[in-house]
Amino acid sequence: MGSTFGGLNTALTSLYAQRRGLDISGQNIANVNTEGYTRQRVRLAAQTGAVPGIYTTSDQVGSGVSVTGVERGRDVYLEARSRAEHANSAYLTSQKATYDGIEGFLAEPSDTAFAARLHDMWDSWNDVANNWQDPSTRTALIERSNTVASTLNDAHTTLVNQFASNNTQMGAYVDQVNSLAKSIAETNHQIVIAQQSGVSSNELQDERDRKIMQLSELTGATAQATPNGAVNVYVGNTALVEGFNARSMSVGSTTLDNLMATGTKVALQWTDTNLPVAAGGTMGATLDAMNTIIPGILSDLDAVANALASAVNTAQTGPPAAYTINGTPGTNFFTSTSGGAITAGTIQVAITDPADVAFSSGNPSGTPPMVDHNVADGLVDFGNSGIATGPDAMYQAMIGRLGVAAQSVAQRSEIQDSVRDQVDTSRNAESGVNLDEEMTNLLTFQRGYEAASRVLTTIDSMLDQLINRTGMVGR
Repeated sequence: MGSTFGGLNTALTSLYAQRRGLDISGQNIANVNTEGYTRQRVRLAAQTGAVPGIYTTSDQVGSGVSVTGVERGRDVYLEARSRAEHANSAYLTSQKATYDGIEGFLAEPSDTAFAARLHDMWDSWNDVANNWQDPSTRTALIERSNTVASTLNDAHTTLVNQFASNNTQMGAYVDQVNSLAKSIAETNHQIVIAQQSGVSSNELQDERDRKIMQLSELTGATAQATPNGAVNVYVGNTALVEGFNARSMSVGSTTLDNLMATGTKVALQWTDTNLPVAAGGTMGATLDAMNTIIPGILSDLDAVANALASAVNTAQTGPPAAYTINGTPGTNFFTSTSGGAITAGTIQVAITDPADVAFSSGNPSGTPPMVDHNVADGLVDFGNSGIATGPDAMYQAMIGRLGVAAQSVAQRSEIQDSVRDQVDTSRNAESGVNLDEEMTNLLTFQRGYEAASRVLTTIDSMLDQLINRTGMVGR
């Protein structure tokens, strides 16, 4: 038979359990707006009574309730899925920003963009052909040609600046990743110690998960839990954090012009092995922008500049022969500021005097003198021909590829953001704090606490009757 005093312990365990439940609900309500906080649940278990033997019996129904732990409302699958979707979304968002920046400064189509200025230059050659006697037409041609060259120079400068900005940002990302990795390793150590000591580490785990999510967005990192409570973090197939140890990464520094000249790409490496890091997320997109997208656009612009210079210079210098109004042979119209190959960054107009523009295939000083506008007409025809190797067609093809790529990335980014939001909604439904649910829990634990108190009061009254009043009849 159970002891009369055993009921006191049963009521006392209930009081503790209900109070613990109230504390957990209060903690959830307090952190309803805390970023990364995971709602907690108290886990209760009935305490068993005495274990009966073969020849013994007991009428004890149990010895109360115990708090066996405080659980975090996390779904491992949703957490892993959320990290993956956030990484993909961050990658596409960063890539979309790169394309938006390039489309922004090219500003096609518009009246002030390169295509329109190139068209104005060909129109100036037409004006020269129709009115070669007027020096103002040749002056206008030189000015419009200078505008074309300046537009290419500005595009090169903008791409160089965008590349340099990305390179600087990559350095900041690397510092952030290294700091997060070190912090996660330290948090792993704290969590393992806490769990081995029987102390709740839920808030520490929330902080660690928040940092892992940041790593996922930056590098596409994945995580894997270990039996002792630590979490290993991987970038690609290589561990960034393993138990209590964290590795670090570094990024090389270069310029766009150096990359174009040598072909040496920006490398993200592990500092201990110098092996490349297979990063995704924002850093992966930034590397792609520096190593592929920006150099690709600049390479196309260089090809346009070279094709433009080649076509005009060939017409100016012949064969067939080309002459100025003074009867001197024509010289290169476009040259390079560096003295080397003509690129978008180096192209310039070499002619400053309108009299030096070669427009005639006949020599005004020849015998007999002959002046025509065949050279100018030839350049007008070339500008209007639309041949695939011409600067106009090459530039339009580049703009077409850029537009298709930018639109594709924008659409993929929009779809990915929708997928990410759907996963986050499911994840928040599992781990987020619901105030209505917590208010219900508060009432439940409050009533449980009041009932346990009533049980304790009732047992106390019974014991008082037993101790102080038994045997008092007749006195």
